[in-house]
Order: sequence, then C-alpha cells, then structure tokens
Amino acid sequence: MNNNQPVYTDNDPQDGLVTLNLGPTHPATHGVFQNVLQMDGERIVSGVSTIGYIHRAFEKIAEHRPFYQITPLTDRLNYCSSPINNMGWHMTVEKLLNIQIPKRVDYLRVIIMELSRIADHIICNTIIAQDTGATTTFLYLFQYREHIYEIFEEICGARLTTNIGRIGGLERDFNEVAFAKINKFLKEFPAALKEFESLLNRNRIFIDRTKGVAEVTAENALSYSWTGPLLRATGIDYDVRVSEPYSSYQDFDFEIPVGTSGDVFDRYLVRNEEMWQSVRIIEQAMEKLKSEPKGIFHADVPDFYLPGKEEVYNNMEALIYHFKIVMGEIDAPKAEVYHAVEGGNGELGFYLINDGGRSPYRLHFRRPSFINYQMYAKMSEGMLLSDAIINMSSLNIIAGELDA
Repeated sequence: MNNNQPVYTDNDPQDGLVTLNLGPTHPATHGVFQNVLQMDGERIVSGVSTIGYIHRAFEKIAEHRPFYQITPLTDRLNYCSSPINNMGWHMTVEKLLNIQIPKRVDYLRVIIMELSRIADHIICNTIIAQDTGATTTFLYLFQYREHIYEIFEEICGARLTTNIGRIGGLERDFNEVAFAKINKFLKEFPAALKEFESLLNRNRIFIDRTKGVAEVTAENALSYSWTGPLLRATGIDYDVRVSEPYSSYQDFDFEIPVGTSGDVFDRYLVRNEEMWQSVRIIEQAMEKLKSEPKGIFHADVPDFYLPGKEEVYNNMEALIYHFKIVMGEIDAPKAEVYHAVEGGNGELGFYLINDGGRSPYRLHFRRPSFINYQMYAKMSEGMLLSDAIINMSSLNIIAGELDA
C-alpha cells in the first residue's frame, strides 16, 4: 500500500461528508481490496483505492524457482480461469526455447483455454446479475461452470488451480471420457446460455440498473491501458488471439464482439457474446482434431518435457531427466521474451528475462485486473454507492490477479 496516498480518517461536520470504507473484507468488493470513499449521502464524492492485503510476491518467488515450479504460481493469478495462465506461461518458455508445438496440441490447448474463458465469464455475468438482485440467473447458469471443472478434472485431476499442461504440450492426452464430457457441454450449454440471456437482456430492472452506469470512452480506456472485454465494450476490437495469434488461433473463424458506450450493460453483453464465440471455437477445434494424428500431446523436446510417471518409476534414465528438468539443471538460452495471451479479463502477459541460470533473472506478470482496477476510484466519483458496486462486479476484479 502506498503510504503517500491520502487516507481519510475523520468525518468533517462542516462539509457534511461521511467516510466509508468499502472493503478490504466486504462481500461487495468480491476480494481483498479497499476503497476509502467520501460520501455525500449515497453519492460518492471521491475515493482512494488501496491494495496489498494479500500480496504474495509471485514475481520475486519466481526468481528463485526453475520454470516448472513457476506453473503453480500462475494458477493463483486469475484462479477463475487458471488454465489460461498455465498455457500462457508454458508458451512463454516455449518462445524462449524456440519449441515448435504440434497442431494437435495447439487445438487441445485451445479447447481448454476457451472452456476457461466461458467459466470466467459465467462468474462475472452471473455476479453482475446477482448484484442487481437476480439470484435465479446466478444459480441457474453457475452449474455449467461446475461442468467445466469436471472436464478439467478428467483431463488433469484438478479443478480450480489446475497446474495443467507441460512445457512442450500436455501431461497426457484427452481420454474418451473427457471428449464425451466436452461434447455433452457443447450440446447442453447453448440452451442454458440462451435462457440466461432471455431472463436478463430485456429485463427492465436489469437494464435500468446497468445501462448508462459507469460509461467509459474508448479514449479513456486506452489511456488506462485497458484490454479484454472492458476495452471491447467501448468499441475497440483489440483481442490478442487475433492481433498476435498463438496456439494456432489463426486457424479458427470467430468474431470479436464490441460494444458502443463502455457501460456495465455493454460489458455484460460483450462477455455473453464471447461465450457464444468460445463455443464456436471449441466446436471447430473438436472438428480439426479429427484430421490430426491421434496420440500426439507434446512436442519432442526431452530436455524440457517431463517424462511420464510410469517411465520415471521404472526407468533410471527417465528419473535422471525428471530430476534435471525439475531442478533446472539444463541450461536455457540467455534471452528476453514477452508473450501474451487473451485472458478472461484481457491481455495476460509474461515478460521473461533469462540469464542462462536455473531460474528467471526477472519475470513480470502483466495482470489485467491490476491495470483495469486503476480507474475505479475516478470512475466512481459522482456515482451512487449501489451503482459503484455493480460497476465493480462488471470489472471482474480477481484479487489474485490484482495483488500478485
């Protein structure tokens, strides 16, 4: 927390303003962060945002860990879509090592990342609905996030913090149960999403609570370096998957939904449409896999791809490689790389400086929640407290990504 920031402690009876602490532990903040607000009745006059309550020093810890042991740190950034973080980190290392990934692996990764995007957007949009009083929609659609976690569990054995994948590919191939669950999700989710939209898109109460609230111009969004659904809601069609394609996203046909006013309602609509586009991408990926050779789930890079556990348990050479890879015994090039992926909240970037040692010399995470949150206090000036809560919900601030 910045000690130079003004912190309001006393209510001044002369100006009639009241100090209100919104957070750091408050259900409306959806995380551990604080806003010290000056209130004139129910209207916010000014505010100061503070963070640092769960700071975990991920970047400094990463400087003392070899590449594989950094993967669990990325899980804990935006834990609502942690596989995207895992894939982004592995692709960064692959860029450093100049590893070429098989197409089938790219398509499998795309399926996982788009499922993660849907899970992330389900959380954000159902929470916006919940904060306007629409509990039914929250409970109804949230169950499909559970179905996505069941798919992750089938693929890697974990649900929330997945530690999914490997440098060079995936730990294992998708089994038939995983594919069956994906097909079942693709069949059932569209009807649920359509019903979710029918409950909210023309709901008078929901529209009154969200339309025109917290409008942001494209110029302001760009000046604050916003990315992701928040930027697209202002009318800017920037999407990392299109501007800097990775994991063969250039092979897919999909649209970038954009809004016009950048308000809470537009952010909701953009995220909803992105879920439709994610379904479309997953369907294409499933079709593309049919023409790819089965059984390929990683690149041929024995110096950096962890051997399977059965091999490690029964083969001395595999055990030696496992030890050398995990402990960072194999040299990596001295280089400086940046790689970004389209996370649930925007451009998630990894800036890696490697000096050839066992661990990164420097690793910086470009965390979209941290950047998106900077405008919150300024946006809230003149806003009713009830609207400021909905605004915060629409920003989808995930504390782990805000305060890494």
